[in-house]
Amino acid sequence: MNVAQIIDRLKSDAEFKQNLTAWRILPARPAQYADFPRQLDMRLIEALQKRGVHHLYTHQAEAIEAVLAGENVCVVTPTASGKTLCYNVPVLNRLLGNPEARALYLFPTKALSQDQVNELKGTIDDLDVRIGTYTFDGDTPASARKAIRSAGHIVVTNPDMLHTGILPHHTIWIKLFENLEYVVIDEIHHYRGVFGSHLANVIRRLKRICRFYGSNPKFICCSATINNPKEIAERIIEQPTRLIDKNGAPAGEKHFLFFNPPVVNQALGIRKSSVKEAVRIAAQFLTRNIQTIVFARSRLRVEIMTTYLKEAVRQLKKDHNLVRGYRGGYLPTERREIEKGLREGKVMAVISTNALELGIDIGSLDVCIMAGYSGSVASTWQQAGRAGRRTGISLAVLVASSAALDQYIIGNPEYFFDLPPESATVDPNNLIIATSHIKCAAFEIPFIDGESFGLDAASTQEILEFLAENRILRHVKNKWHWSADSYPAEEISLRTASPDNVVILDTSDNGRVIGEVDLFSAPVEVYEEAIYLHQTAQYTIDKLDLKDRKAYARPVEVDYYTDAQIKVDLKVIDMFDHTRLAHVEKHLGEVSVTWLPTKFKKIKFGTHDNVGSGDINLDETTMHTSAYWIEFPENAGEQFQLDMKSLGEALNALANTLRQVAPVQVLCDLTDIRAQAMVRAPFSDKPTIYLYEVYPGGVGFSDKLYTHHNRLLEAAISLLDHCKCKEGCPSCVGPSLEVGAHGKPGALQLAKLARLE
Repeated sequence: MNVAQIIDRLKSDAEFKQNLTAWRILPARPAQYADFPRQLDMRLIEALQKRGVHHLYTHQAEAIEAVLAGENVCVVTPTASGKTLCYNVPVLNRLLGNPEARALYLFPTKALSQDQVNELKGTIDDLDVRIGTYTFDGDTPASARKAIRSAGHIVVTNPDMLHTGILPHHTIWIKLFENLEYVVIDEIHHYRGVFGSHLANVIRRLKRICRFYGSNPKFICCSATINNPKEIAERIIEQPTRLIDKNGAPAGEKHFLFFNPPVVNQALGIRKSSVKEAVRIAAQFLTRNIQTIVFARSRLRVEIMTTYLKEAVRQLKKDHNLVRGYRGGYLPTERREIEKGLREGKVMAVISTNALELGIDIGSLDVCIMAGYSGSVASTWQQAGRAGRRTGISLAVLVASSAALDQYIIGNPEYFFDLPPESATVDPNNLIIATSHIKCAAFEIPFIDGESFGLDAASTQEILEFLAENRILRHVKNKWHWSADSYPAEEISLRTASPDNVVILDTSDNGRVIGEVDLFSAPVEVYEEAIYLHQTAQYTIDKLDLKDRKAYARPVEVDYYTDAQIKVDLKVIDMFDHTRLAHVEKHLGEVSVTWLPTKFKKIKFGTHDNVGSGDINLDETTMHTSAYWIEFPENAGEQFQLDMKSLGEALNALANTLRQVAPVQVLCDLTDIRAQAMVRAPFSDKPTIYLYEVYPGGVGFSDKLYTHHNRLLEAAISLLDHCKCKEGCPSCVGPSLEVGAHGKPGALQLAKLARLE
């Protein structure tokens, strides 16, 4: 049975169809071809033709011509549209003309780096020319590193390795930096928020070192579909960039379904498990030998779903190796074996975290099932794009969980299908992030008086003076030299704004490091008795030592996870902007957030029942960050006949709802933003809801929320209106026990008041 026949069966399945909120058909799209640009070396054209590339798609030809003309480009086309040729062709063409030239490729993950190197080497073998192409990451043996530095025409790495392993050691990478002509940044949509803000500063350091050695590389960026790819590319490389977004690749017909599991408890808004429903749907395709990919939201869910599907295969008397899990934590050899099995059709179903969302070559699959909304429109399209051959029909099914964000998306399919995807946010000038990289840059090459580093020269000078006062730099004549004993890059993680991390040690395995969290997250993630999940294994935290930056853990097997309750004290320090609307005021500014974890709940897997609690004994933590907030009129309670307690419930409920829908507007993770409601805020004596960033200084999410105020409120109203619960539930405002009887109706009234009219 093929996919078309399965789709016909689903259309006639009344029970299945009654849980659908959308069934969209994306029509097949023919290919649009263009000739090879005349500037290309004939040897390269012949090598491409040997590999079956007899024509270029129009977007490939446009990108190649722009790069050969000396432009920076950003290519934005869907998954499996041949973006790789957009950078490989101009790079190889240049290396054929100048064997001394060099190129640097940046990929967000090691797996993607390895995959791209294998494809590139295939083309180079057909060229029969010696072009050294090497991966340089943490797994590269020391014996190979010297050869890579001298003979690597194309060095493939990731931002973390560029940050700690290449830029600080530029004096032994002279051949690369003197001759660097191209820098490729793939999956640029992946670099948003903190990670993107760090990468922009790493690129500042890279360009600074290139100037020192007399080179001026051009940048080739590739991205999945986001609303502002050109803006993000230009913020990261800080140079004008040409956007190429007219896709010429063909695509088969795709059916995209939104499936909302049936409600099992109307009052509490609890639905059937999205994990179990996704497994049930996937099993239907397995029984008919249709190759399927299932995306899960966590490593733990990958293991659970893999177990369920392997059991389903055994019951069919088939080999359980037809089903494989795929996630971080697997050995590279395991991952390569699974990828090969998918390409060759030996693996019929793979259950993955978003590790396979990126462009790793796993062939063309028929069906994609997503167990839970990925958190962004762009990411969901990436995952759905994993199913679909260039001819033939494919199917993508999004199975919603009971989470508020999932319920908003599943209840508003027009938001997903009809509106452009979200805008990514990057703030390279976040003070803490920029200062961290100025330290790294000074270690690499001394600063000269009047030099600017992204910021203007005066601001850069202020930071240099601050670092000199703290004996990190010393000023001699007109230069600022590194004077500290430490090696700055090793202390800075690109994945967090905080310069300090807390390492988690397994006390049952000689103190082996099993993970790390940033210093600001540690009190709410790795407090004593917290359950820490890592690579599907469960650990309980026995001790958190914030002074030594260590958390001590041991393995356990429990059927619950933990969630911290936090007492928050928030004060406004500065107001950057404010607007008086019809009934409320919206604000943007800097706040001081002091939080103290007080208790934790034990929440049962699957049912999310509260099965216990405990106290957290830690000192309070303070952070300055950016926030967006809404001030309601002092008489808001009287307007809606709400007493002080009921008004507090309504504010808390709306704060929860706004936090849940905010990631849809600003392309961030739910954990990037927190919400705080106050019946009488000290700053204004008015009822107020604050949404603040969890990163010191903020990385631009607050600015976006301020700009998208009305869209944010519309999304909140839509979620509250469409949720079928009566008094609030986890799918809209949070558990009714926490927001009270007036939480949901009061939140809806306040949201309508705050909306522009």
